[in-house]
Amino acid sequence: MAVPVLPEASALPAPALAGLAGRPFGVYVHVPFCATRCGYCDFNTYTAGELGSAASPRSWLEALRRELDLAALVLGSAPPADTVFVGGGTPSLLGADGLAEVLAAVRAAFGLAPGAEVTTEANPESTSPEFFAGIRAAGYTRVSLGMQSAAPHVLRVLDRTHTPGRPGAAATEARAAGFAHVNLDLIYGTPGERTEDLAASLAAVVEAGVDHVSAYSLIVEDGTALARRVRRGELPAPDEDVLAADYELIDRTLRDAGLRWYEVSNWAATDAARCRHNLGYWRGGNWWGAGPGAHSHVGGVRWWNVKHPARYAGLLAAGESPVGGREELTTDERHTERVMLELRLAEGLPLDALDVAGRRAARAAATEGLLEGSTMDAEARAVLTDRGRLLADGVVRRLLG
Repeated sequence: MAVPVLPEASALPAPALAGLAGRPFGVYVHVPFCATRCGYCDFNTYTAGELGSAASPRSWLEALRRELDLAALVLGSAPPADTVFVGGGTPSLLGADGLAEVLAAVRAAFGLAPGAEVTTEANPESTSPEFFAGIRAAGYTRVSLGMQSAAPHVLRVLDRTHTPGRPGAAATEARAAGFAHVNLDLIYGTPGERTEDLAASLAAVVEAGVDHVSAYSLIVEDGTALARRVRRGELPAPDEDVLAADYELIDRTLRDAGLRWYEVSNWAATDAARCRHNLGYWRGGNWWGAGPGAHSHVGGVRWWNVKHPARYAGLLAAGESPVGGREELTTDERHTERVMLELRLAEGLPLDALDVAGRRAARAAATEGLLEGSTMDAEARAVLTDRGRLLADGVVRRLLG
């Protein structure tokens, strides 16, 4: 079936558009460029050698402007963006000037709400005091730095190219440039990572003084270089028991440092430090994802762009939609996603969002210490306990029946 040509308002059904004005609206921008490919990564990214002359940051930016302008016409009644998140890939490869152009394109298409949260991801090695000063002046309010680990041998397994001390130094530079909100990303469970390695990484995070930490267990994704190494027996697969112990160490260390979990894999020092853009995802919000391979969601309609930057740019240059696929979620699918996502939050899921069987399962989970005991109250929320966080996927399955 042919992909609808933009900008036709009929590209989205009226019920999906109707709820835009009353809810926060986010914009995600995908930057598909990386200097090197990390062995564990299955994101839609490309090195210069992989792209050759097929695409460039300049052609990508021109296409991005076209998509954002067309998106504004399609959505029509969309409010100014409450959050903007520039991810990748490696957005910092665009430099401060390139990221300023990205934000200017978002601002021109949608405008920014007062107090908008504007985040960019960055590789510590492609940042500097001048970079942080430049993006702060452009209007960015938050920076997320990829640290992953402080142990050199762990970074080598992950094919990360930054030096171990650089993420902390970059965080210091970002704060000096005026960023109140700085995140460091960690990956735990890498083959060869010892408890003392993770403890050293956490010590470096705490010393950096950031107000937000994201920590994700290593997932060996099919098709990656890491998956091939595990399949050949060169590296062991992550061990579930080790991952659970690692998570408990992370949570305990960050809690002692004044950061509290607000989503299973995210900790923040204050409510203001929480990532509002990601909270929009977890709460089933509306966002437009611009760029190659980016995903969007508006009012129960989800779609995703073609992946290759050259094809993405070519479609937009021809005035055609870059959408590669689309689905309209059923009521049951939206319910499933709500339970899956909201239960991951420290605020939990309203118990009345569950059916009778789901509420019965929640009470049983509370009895077993997986949910807070207050789920016995019909007006309460289903909130994961510390133990429940370790078994969150299983709890979700039980609540969904």
